[in-house]
Amino acid sequence: MLSLRKRISYCIGSVLTALIMLTGSAAGYAAGDRAGDFALLDHEGYFHHMAWYNNNKAVAFLVQANGASETSAALPGFTALQQRYQDQGIVFFMLNPLGESRQSVKQDTTAMHSQIPVLIDDMQAVSEALGVERLGEALIYDPNSFRVLYRGDAGQAFEQALAEVAAGNTVSKPVVAAQGRSVVYNKRNTEVPSYSEEIAPIIADNCASCHREGGIAPFALNSHAMAQGWSPMIREVLVTKRMPPGQLDPHVGTFVNPYTVPFEDQRKLLDWIAAGSPRGDGADPLAALVWPETEWAFGEPDLVINVPPQTIPATGVLDYINVVVPIEGMDRDRWVRASQYIAGDRQVLHHTLNSVIGPGERMRGGFAASGDPNVAHITAYIPGAEPYMEPPNTGGLLKAGSSIALQLHYTTMGRESVDAGRIGVWFYDDDAIPTERRAGDCACIFTPTWTDIPPNHPNFEQQAEITIDDDAYVMSFISHMHFRGKYMRFHAHYPDGSVEELMNIANYNYNWQMEYKLEEPKLVPAGTRIVVTGAFDNSAQNPANPDPSIAVGWGDQSWDEMFFGQVYYKYVDQNRYLISAN
Repeated sequence: MLSLRKRISYCIGSVLTALIMLTGSAAGYAAGDRAGDFALLDHEGYFHHMAWYNNNKAVAFLVQANGASETSAALPGFTALQQRYQDQGIVFFMLNPLGESRQSVKQDTTAMHSQIPVLIDDMQAVSEALGVERLGEALIYDPNSFRVLYRGDAGQAFEQALAEVAAGNTVSKPVVAAQGRSVVYNKRNTEVPSYSEEIAPIIADNCASCHREGGIAPFALNSHAMAQGWSPMIREVLVTKRMPPGQLDPHVGTFVNPYTVPFEDQRKLLDWIAAGSPRGDGADPLAALVWPETEWAFGEPDLVINVPPQTIPATGVLDYINVVVPIEGMDRDRWVRASQYIAGDRQVLHHTLNSVIGPGERMRGGFAASGDPNVAHITAYIPGAEPYMEPPNTGGLLKAGSSIALQLHYTTMGRESVDAGRIGVWFYDDDAIPTERRAGDCACIFTPTWTDIPPNHPNFEQQAEITIDDDAYVMSFISHMHFRGKYMRFHAHYPDGSVEELMNIANYNYNWQMEYKLEEPKLVPAGTRIVVTGAFDNSAQNPANPDPSIAVGWGDQSWDEMFFGQVYYKYVDQNRYLISAN
């Protein structure tokens, strides 16, 4: 069974915009050419999408490289121009076209005493599209037309061009020779990548299990013809970082399921597309793909819990629906190994919460599970989340006669629908009782401490934390915000005063709320604080924002907001779980 890691190219409806074809040669570009939209992370791990800046007149760049005398010589003048024009609708960045390491770029900016964000072009594709040629040169880019308005010397000619842009005039000298060292595009493939040997395997591993007949994506990538036809779209979503959907910062942590395509593979795709997406020789691996007929991730479940059907009207706002479902078909207590929620109609079901209620017990603690690691974990339905498999030798007990309490959140979609979900459960063999337990805690903000998000605020941060009170292995993370969620970052503050970033969701997307699992669980000492920082974009620049003019409070509906930073871990001393197991 392929994991969601191999289904990462699902494109939601909005991706059917702007089919942009960019060439792979900087030499083919001149000032005034449409370089296209793009997104990059800066040296501090923050996400910058050029289309988001389209309420500005222009974006100015200074080409940076570590230790480059050309950059350090031009930086004082560039900084002075930033101070002059940043309130006149011009945004200032530096651009590293070499894809140098984030840490080394941080060190370089520190040495230059610069506060200007440096966008790092890991694939060198954006820099080529912009036509970057020399270190220390300057560019002016229009985030509305996606055109380069000026490129060249960072001195007087650049200053004149900025003045013209600020005044709303055409740049009189769009190209001015620069004198710095040439940028070497060594990440470009010297030969066109082979479709059958390189490109098709990348698509098969990362895209095709969603983009297939009957898959959740809107079109199938099941042949060369389909991949070629959709290649402008593939280019656009890669360069703007709308795909893969998780948008986990690849420079922080190592995860089992990062939902990312390696930079070198992205570059192969881009160079292949730039060459016209040729078929070449050999078989078509995409046409030969065969997918499992079952919809269950781990084979047929040992138990299926049928969720009562819910009729969802065509329009209107629905309150959350709460149901309690007796778990039938169990003749004995069983240890749960895995679970999966299949929505009857995923177009209307946004998410669920659940809580297992033992025989003779009453529900307590709401719908966010019991919190007792000895009780079985039954996965909820969360946008973008994959079926849940317990770590080896880990699990909780599901007692015969239990019930599951479900909270169902629906959104209408213009036609009446009936949602009848199913929950598949897989058990350990009777002689394979797991001896370890997984705990979890949430750095959450609720109404007593919630601060309303101000109207029109583009980057309103909130913060919460948990303390892990004994030595433990941190295993995974989940973030949850609503439409205004922008990013969420997890930092470990150790008892010795040191700080380490554990995960950075640089471009949070409400439609994709995955559990990110560390490849190697992180040992943290007792007293470690996990501090979670998240930001909300309540501006008109956020296309998902229901209403930027209002202050946003905490609430259940999607147009309200929430802040959950869930952390899962195992205590080193498992006895603290097992003592309470009976």
